[in-house]
Amino acid sequence: MYFLIPISGLGLSQSLLRYGALLNTKEEKDSLFLYVLKKGLLATVFLILLIIVFSFFIPFNFPNTQTYIITLSFILIPSFIFEIIRAQLRLNHNNKTFAYTEITHSLLLFFSVFFLSNFFKEMGYAIALLVPSLLTSLLYIKKLNIDFNKTIILSITDTAFWKYGFFASLSNVATQLLFSIDLILIGYLLSNTELVTTYRYISIVPFSLLFLPRAFIATDFVTFTEKIYDKQYIFNYIKNYMLFFFSVSILLLIFCSLFANQIIAILDKGFLQYSSSFLVLVFGITGIFIFRGLFGNLLSSIGKAHVNYYIASFGLLINIVSNYYLIPKYGILGASITTASLMWITGILSALLFRGYYRNFFSRSNSTKN
Repeated sequence: MYFLIPISGLGLSQSLLRYGALLNTKEEKDSLFLYVLKKGLLATVFLILLIIVFSFFIPFNFPNTQTYIITLSFILIPSFIFEIIRAQLRLNHNNKTFAYTEITHSLLLFFSVFFLSNFFKEMGYAIALLVPSLLTSLLYIKKLNIDFNKTIILSITDTAFWKYGFFASLSNVATQLLFSIDLILIGYLLSNTELVTTYRYISIVPFSLLFLPRAFIATDFVTFTEKIYDKQYIFNYIKNYMLFFFSVSILLLIFCSLFANQIIAILDKGFLQYSSSFLVLVFGITGIFIFRGLFGNLLSSIGKAHVNYYIASFGLLINIVSNYYLIPKYGILGASITTASLMWITGILSALLFRGYYRNFFSRSNSTKN
């Protein structure tokens, strides 16, 4: 069900963030928020109804599975509201409160899962996943200072607005699948659940480090979208960002090369034989550090969310094809090589496509002004 969270509201939370950054006044941004809230909730309810209807036609192997799926489908509503509140806080440059929403949500998730799953088992766990987004939204929606009775009609809420959000959400789903497909294929091709667990563990450290570029982009996306027409600002931002993360990547590679065994031993000494796979994954995430995290979001800032979707889908296809060859031959190392390679390939592809699209984007904006 977590794979469906990005498409709650048909991705309108992404449209709010990108198009809201291009608006000039708080009144316009608040009106866009109210539009997204209303239309997004309707779209989310429609998605939930689809899930419920389809659940009656799926032959489940375990008892109560349908009940859990229907219960979990309602996660989409509080998750959507939570995301648009966070997007609006970013549009208002209220990064401090935005950070508090993340902390509050994480704490509520921890305690709700701990207590509800203990007392109510599986159903308690399902309900616990709904609680954090709902409570956090109720706590922070007042921080937006929005007059819910005052709206203005905006010309930007057209087909392109909806298309952007839809493709941005599909891109997020495809990206999540890109990170998960290795586990699925290892289990399928090698028929060894222990290797699935091993790969999950040795990838914990590399994948957890991806919070670094996400933290930067979460803070900066609105700012560089607001200034996307300022060519010099964007080029300076790219230069500084890449220089910083290139330095971080070099230090990370040196550190992990020297202490790979010690890091892996913290998880389990039985995983030491897979240190090469660990290092390959570390090398892979530096591709996201330097290229994909930056240029994927820059493509979104110029309205090319569909390009990100095509890149992620291309990566997903190559991942499946490559893993069908490399996993049977090299095992976990084969999966690591595929994933690391795609992190670099999709990142460099994003950079090249942004360069071409931004040149055209900038040319059109200048011709429009003239």
